[in-house]
Formats: sequence, C-alpha cells, structure tokens
Amino acid sequence: MPGSIVGLFAAPKGGVPKPMVQLLQVTTEGCVGDYQRDEKHHGGPLKAVCLFSDEVISQLQDEGHPIFPGSVGENVLVKDVDWSSVGIGTQFCFNEVILEVTSDAPPCKTIRESFTNGKFKSISVKFAPQFSRWYARVIKEGSIRMDDAVEIS
Repeated sequence: MPGSIVGLFAAPKGGVPKPMVQLLQVTTEGCVGDYQRDEKHHGGPLKAVCLFSDEVISQLQDEGHPIFPGSVGENVLVKDVDWSSVGIGTQFCFNEVILEVTSDAPPCKTIRESFTNGKFKSISVKFAPQFSRWYARVIKEGSIRMDDAVEIS
C-alpha cells in the first residue's frame, strides 16, 4: 500500500521552521526555493532532499516534544511508510520524482526548539535510528505535489 505526503517544505531565506508549499520542484541540486545557509552540512547533490515521517513527529509529540511539521527542516513529510525499513539505498518513488537515500540527516542545535529541554539528539541515527531524518539524492527530477503517492523500495 503506498504512503502519502503530509507536507512539503521550503525556506527561501533558510533556517527553520520551513514554511509549507503546495509543490516542490526537485532538481539534482536540491529543492527550488529552499535556501541552505550551511552548504557544508546541508544541500548539494548527495543531500538534495530531506525526508521525514509524520508518524515519528506524532510519537515525539506524544513524548511531550513541541515538534511540528516543518520545524526540523524536512522538505518532504510522509505518512504510512515503514520508517523502520528506511536506510541508505532506499528509494522513494513519487509520481514524477525518484529519490535515493544517501545518509542520515544529523540533527544540530538549530532545531533544538522542537524538543523538550533542547534534546535534538532525539532524532539522531546514533541514538534513535527509527526516528532519524534522511537525506536523499535525486535519481529523477520533477515536481512533488501534496496529492502524490509515495512508495519505497
């Protein structure tokens, strides 16, 4: 059963939270209209898109964290995807776009406001791999829309 998109996010001035957009134009260099302040750690061909799970956000909220969609810098927020099976090499297939996970997206202090007591390592692959955000490269460019389905392989 395919998953779905809960939110698409791009920050034209950089930073977090990223505002929601209805369409995300994706190129091999990243998401059009999503500025990266720190190009050493974010963006570029191997970190073109940041992916995250709505179910993970819900679990973190249930634990009392003030996290919300877009607050930790994700570009694509999905639901009904088996997040525990996502890892390096996983492909996300949308209607037009194909992404391939290249690495985890290590959390940093810029997202600390999304966590109780600033515990942003709650989404670190080292401490909670099932809660990690993931970076992906673009295999096939195009647009991702809110009504797109998503399948992983």
